[in-house]
Amino acid sequence: MPDADIQLPAQVTATALGPWPGQDPVEATRIIRGELGSPHLPFLAELPDRGVGADAIGRTASLLVDLAVDVQPHGWRIVDRPGRDLVRARSALSTDINVLADIAGEEDSAAEEFKVQLRGPLSLAAGLHLHNGERALIDYGARRDIAASLAAGVGAHLAKVSAAVPGARLVVQLDEPDIASVLAGTIPTSSGYRTLRSVAGQEVTELWRVVIDALRGAGAAEIAIAVPEIEAPFERILSAGADAIAVPLRALTTRQWEQLAEALEAGTRLWAGALQADGPGGVPKASEVVDSVRRPWQQLGLPLEALGTVRVTPSGGLEGQSPAAATEVLTRLTQVADGLNQLALG
Repeated sequence: MPDADIQLPAQVTATALGPWPGQDPVEATRIIRGELGSPHLPFLAELPDRGVGADAIGRTASLLVDLAVDVQPHGWRIVDRPGRDLVRARSALSTDINVLADIAGEEDSAAEEFKVQLRGPLSLAAGLHLHNGERALIDYGARRDIAASLAAGVGAHLAKVSAAVPGARLVVQLDEPDIASVLAGTIPTSSGYRTLRSVAGQEVTELWRVVIDALRGAGAAEIAIAVPEIEAPFERILSAGADAIAVPLRALTTRQWEQLAEALEAGTRLWAGALQADGPGGVPKASEVVDSVRRPWQQLGLPLEALGTVRVTPSGGLEGQSPAAATEVLTRLTQVADGLNQLALG
């Protein structure tokens, strides 16, 4: 269960999920910190347009301890010794943190909070390949090794980020985009002719707990697990000890909303993926997004003053947008947070 010593935020805040358009970390960092000033949650941008090593798998794999990776024709593979692709991934991440330190150092007031994103251990195992070309997810030992290796590497990473934004409360988002398929046994083998056997729910909880415990020990003040809405394993997330659930709202069922309500009443936070930025009508109006949160909230009998536990996010990454459109999304999210705060204050 979430750490009882962590104070719930007093008001609705806005953040985004991490992926950002373009290749310029300076521009991305300036925009994000400009749009998501206190009390909102700025984040370390991921710029997948930069290519190999800037993708989510390579970026997180660059933190692994005693596990080297390189890019092969079928994707990232665990190898015996570091290659140039791993060096490139580490260099890009180091550059991003240095840029963050430079820009944060120029600001008149420091951010109160700052977020980093990591690929969670199950989706990381689904995205990494073994020497034989098969996904690491197929092997029980490999799954445990990857979780342990990630747990061993997060401390140094958080220390570097903390040094770049001294005094900021560190928030970590563990992305598990493949978790529904991992639990259902629908991840394809490397040949594509079969699917991998499902991973037991208890093991999922245990591997998450390994990483969450390491993050907590490294100074993370809040840890969210981000999952797709399809078959979202809310109970597993709670059992692993996460402080927050990040999930798109657009396709949640009544039963899922009921599960979220139970979690919220128990002290878990909701990171509500309420803003769909890639719809045909462009960025929706703030009032529409506010209503998409308020309506199910009230239908479940949750008090409006409890909205202060919510962070609002886009329903997905912003890497497919233009920088101008992505900036507009951040602006709209802060407007949504303001609207929800007005409801919470009555």
